Amino acid sequence: MFRRATSLLGRPLLAARSRCFSTDLPAAPTADSSFVEAWKKVVPNMDAPKTPLAFMVPRPATPTSLPTKLTVNFVLPYASELSGKESTFMPAQKITRGLRDCKLIIKVDMVIIPATTGQMGVLPGHVATIAELKPGVLSVHEGNDVTKYFVSSGFAFIHANSVADIIAVEAVPVDQIDSNLVQKGLQEFTQKLNSASTDLEKAEAQIGVDVHSALNSALTG
Repeated sequence: MFRRATSLLGRPLLAARSRCFSTDLPAAPTADSSFVEAWKKVVPNMDAPKTPLAFMVPRPATPTSLPTKLTVNFVLPYASELSGKESTFMPAQKITRGLRDCKLIIKVDMVIIPATTGQMGVLPGHVATIAELKPGVLSVHEGNDVTKYFVSSGFAFIHANSVADIIAVEAVPVDQIDSNLVQKGLQEFTQKLNSASTDLEKAEAQIGVDVHSALNSALTG
């Protein structure tokens, strides 16, 4: 009885060893064959609708040599895709509105991300990582030029092929932040925190204090 149980338990392990697992997508888009076959059995006269698998773009291959530049995809809500020229950030009309509705595709030397675990510098060849962003300064380094943005929150996905996808809820160039409004907001939320009587009021006030404190640090740091 125990011998039989041992052999049964060993089967999945052997099968897993012989199976090739990979997170890479195929070079060409593939259809969900099982779904297509099931669809034809039910509705043979209609073409099967496309599943999400058909829209997935193959992942770029990891380069064998270390690239000299880091490709950064900077994405925000309601994105309008901009030109993917190297070292080109955004037109002046976009800058005046901040970075609430744009997507930047740039190649840089390094980017420093305000992760919840601390400031994280990302260079070409960085190990694959997922990081949650906290309110703080995201700095983009290209040669001797450093461009700083204040991000409210979001996530950063660092890929092994020297591509960094940075998704932020809101972002604005640091040089466009009004220091007077920051100080005013910090005082208001500090007063709200001191006078809060419920857990909800305390939580909302604390968030305001944290964000405005980070804004103040971005201006003075």
